[in-house]
Amino acid sequence: MKTLLSPIIAGTMNWGVWDKNLTTAEMAHLIHICIENNITSFDHADIYGGYTTEAQFGKAFSESKISRDKMQLISKCGIQAVSDNRTTTLKHYDYSKKHIIWSVENSLKNLQTDYLDVLLLHRPSPLLVADEIAEAVEKLKSEGKIIDFGLSNFTSSQSELVRSKTKISYNQIQFSATHHEAMLDGSLDYMQLHKITPMSWNPLGTVFREDIDQTRRLKKLLVQLVEKYGVGSDTILLAWVLKHPSQVHPVAGTVNIARIQSLMKAVELNLDHLDWFAIWSESMGNKVP
Repeated sequence: MKTLLSPIIAGTMNWGVWDKNLTTAEMAHLIHICIENNITSFDHADIYGGYTTEAQFGKAFSESKISRDKMQLISKCGIQAVSDNRTTTLKHYDYSKKHIIWSVENSLKNLQTDYLDVLLLHRPSPLLVADEIAEAVEKLKSEGKIIDFGLSNFTSSQSELVRSKTKISYNQIQFSATHHEAMLDGSLDYMQLHKITPMSWNPLGTVFREDIDQTRRLKKLLVQLVEKYGVGSDTILLAWVLKHPSQVHPVAGTVNIARIQSLMKAVELNLDHLDWFAIWSESMGNKVP
């Protein structure tokens, strides 16, 4: 039985020192706001905040007094980055059995919890050994330290290698209206075929971050769609991601309370078939193939 995640996941990458640098009280308040708005899944990685954000979240979670069974915690491991909080001297990946187990146990301590709902391998390594990964995953599952296992940024062939040794339930990839390669290169087809649930990081793409021909075309169309549907352009872009039949779970990184309160509108919005294709067409700058 796969862990049931909320349709939209709260991304915590920017909650800590990498961006917003929220206080413990602010973080605890944000956790409450997310859960009150039915966003109950929280996406972490050991590396966030230079290996500090998980511990900050854990402290906030403890002070929030929220019951652990009201939320789902996702974390990732494997990236060994140069940081004041690590002895690493060169960025690399480590998917040895020993490191995976140590990373999970360290995340549990930092997050102040007994288990992760989902563990993801953060990025693929050319040196990963699928048998060793499977041994670590099975041990962690048998000890109740993780419930489900998945990948992040893995291609279909890399996923198949790992899947040949242990069950994969999730793969977190880049997918948005401006970055839609996953639905053309077979990635989302593969996940549907093998019942792997996609999560998408940066689900709004670069629409609000870049001023290029692609984003200008999309913004022009979004003005019309905002008027048609009576919701914000970010809601429409999330609805575009959610409409894909692979049942993608967008990871939303906003800490803006008003935006958090409106995120679930995207789940309720039934984007018209032709409007979905119009967004894709404007993103490409031409008619669909």
